[in-house]
Amino acid sequence: MRILIVEDNPKMRRLLRAFLSDVADMCECSDGDEVIGAYTDWHPAWVVMDVQMRRVNGIHATRLLRNAFPDSRVVMLSEHNDPEIRAAAIDAGACRYLLKDDLNALRRFLLETEI
Repeated sequence: MRILIVEDNPKMRRLLRAFLSDVADMCECSDGDEVIGAYTDWHPAWVVMDVQMRRVNGIHATRLLRNAFPDSRVVMLSEHNDPEIRAAAIDAGACRYLLKDDLNALRRFLLETEI
């Protein structure tokens, strides 16, 4: 499985890469403004997208990605268990909204939905 990680925090990118290294090949972006180019080049099965990033936030980046690639699949990761942010992420086209403090839920979800 191929996963594109879109996360502005280098420590979190390393953690995600280490946590998922046995189940996926990964590519990384450091901000939402890089997602279209990386998706075009990499063709991942899943995009794991941070909500808050410096230049282009994950909700806007998800909307751009889903408009350009309607079949793309995005899992939104956040530190915030906020119903409004969750609703905005789903409205933008995210398949799932998960919290960063439960990476086991991310792992289970990706393994259960593997193509």
